[in-house]
Amino acid sequence: MAAAPDPLASFSGLGISTPSRAAFTLSGSDSSSSVDDDAPLPFPEALPRADFLAPDFQPAAYLSALPNRHQTLEDLRSDLRDRSAAISSELLELVNSNYTAFLSLGSELRGGDDKVEDVKVSLLGFRRAVEEVKGRVSARKEETNALNDELRGVRSAIEQGRKMIELSERLTSLEEHLALDSMPASKAPREWEDNESEEEDEDDDGTLGSSPTKLLASAQECSRIAILTESLDQNTPFVIKMEERLTRCRNTLLLDLGNALKQAKKAGVRGQDRVLKYLAVYRVLGAQADAIKALRGG
Repeated sequence: MAAAPDPLASFSGLGISTPSRAAFTLSGSDSSSSVDDDAPLPFPEALPRADFLAPDFQPAAYLSALPNRHQTLEDLRSDLRDRSAAISSELLELVNSNYTAFLSLGSELRGGDDKVEDVKVSLLGFRRAVEEVKGRVSARKEETNALNDELRGVRSAIEQGRKMIELSERLTSLEEHLALDSMPASKAPREWEDNESEEEDEDDDGTLGSSPTKLLASAQECSRIAILTESLDQNTPFVIKMEERLTRCRNTLLLDLGNALKQAKKAGVRGQDRVLKYLAVYRVLGAQADAIKALRGG
């Protein structure tokens, strides 16, 4: 019997390719590859005791670093409680097994009283030594303070002596300038007269009185000497003597100033400028009352 013709063979003659036949099978479900989520997890092994004995043991870091440990938190707590109870039981057994040794521990510590006494004696000796050092330091401190006070006193006395010498020299120079009867006159120039005007010296012909510049320089020097005297001890005989000399100088200066003011007033218009200058000298001396008397008396 002849085979039936293939209906797709006619398409091949026309140059049309036909799809290849592929085997079609219905795959069934493989029960062995399915995972049952309800299956119980394997029970974890007990945590090794050596992990808890590490010097840098940190509970939080240790629990977070446990690898592939399928265990609930409650089971972990129960495990740790059991481990703590086991350690307490071991400790109790250790104490019970060595109970006699624990009781005799206090009685076996003998001979320590002598050591303690030796330590006490050493500490007392050290304390006495410290007290002696503190006493010497305090004594040296008081001695140093006394020497410092003495040094300050010596320096103050030296300063007072220098001021006294300066006071005497200034008074002597002022007395020479004023030509007091108690001191010989001197023509040597003085430092505080350097600012005198040569023009006034040339104009000083005797008709208008003493030069205002000279009188002003003497008045300023007298005021400086008075300030220097106030800085010294007023009760010392030397200062009292210097004040007497200063008073004589001031009175002599006021006398010369009064005579010069009278001569300037007599000169009329020509002497008006000098009258004003003489009044300024009175102000430097603090003798305004004497100036008023001189003006009224003229």
